[in-house]
Amino acid sequence: MLPFQSYVNFSFQPPAFLMIGIPGMEAFNGWISIPFFSMYTVALTGNCLILLAVRRTPSLHQPMYYFLSMLALTDVGLTLSTLPTTLAVLWFDRRLIGFNFCLVQMFFLHSFSVMESSVLLAMSFDRFVAISNPLHYAAVLTNNVIIRIGMAIVARATLSLFPVPFLLKRLNFCPGKILLSHSFCFHADVMKQACADITVNIFYGLYVVLSTVGVDSLLIIMSYTLILHTVMGLASPRERLRTLNTCVSHILAVLVFYIPVIGVSMIHRFGRQLPHIVHALVAYVYLVIPPVLNPIIYSVKSKPIKKAMLKVLRAKGQA
Repeated sequence: MLPFQSYVNFSFQPPAFLMIGIPGMEAFNGWISIPFFSMYTVALTGNCLILLAVRRTPSLHQPMYYFLSMLALTDVGLTLSTLPTTLAVLWFDRRLIGFNFCLVQMFFLHSFSVMESSVLLAMSFDRFVAISNPLHYAAVLTNNVIIRIGMAIVARATLSLFPVPFLLKRLNFCPGKILLSHSFCFHADVMKQACADITVNIFYGLYVVLSTVGVDSLLIIMSYTLILHTVMGLASPRERLRTLNTCVSHILAVLVFYIPVIGVSMIHRFGRQLPHIVHALVAYVYLVIPPVLNPIIYSVKSKPIKKAMLKVLRAKGQA
């Protein structure tokens, strides 16, 4: 029998991977595509409406709504990262995805996820400044500062994820190990198809998660601790409630994003014995649900956004 190193030398990079989609539910792909198509439509329509509403409404040209536009743009990117392959699998049973295209999709998918975490952190900083130092709010968060924050968010995600495709490309893959558990390329899923030592990939993936989503979540908690400290210093209970109410939309957006992130991380680390369908469903919740719910949350909880979105819809209807 050949030693392991000799076996690795005969390994290769597959020309394509085979995406399973939702394991065990292949016979129902036609029916499953209905809710997926509906969610993708809601996500793209809702987030594009927010972008148009902020752009066309001068009263929304404020830091809070600029950050909301960043969140909407990130959600559009995250949605478009998974939409083509997911609907191709569900509608046309097109399960093959080229190796290089898989790496590109994975890069954008995870980059937009890191960007979303960064934008949520920036939004928590916006709420902290608005509540703790309202008189200097406009002076602190100028247009130039917001542009720099946006550029830093993009640069951070790009630099963090740029090495990942190259770390995967250096690996040797076994003939026959081409099955992916999702209808898109997820780093943890692709990495497991290799027949080589993936220790570097595991540790770098962990580093990216901790240095981005992990740090962001801690800073968001710190921001809200300081916000609560400021709010508790207000004399009037009514004033406290009114101030906290300005944070409700952001808190809900944070929960919608971070709860699935924690679920995905826990399952990939400790839930290896769980059925494949559980891994697939948690990943779909993580990537599809936040872009769907964020526009709904902000249109319901923010009257200025709701009013501006309805104005855009009426203008489209009249046109």
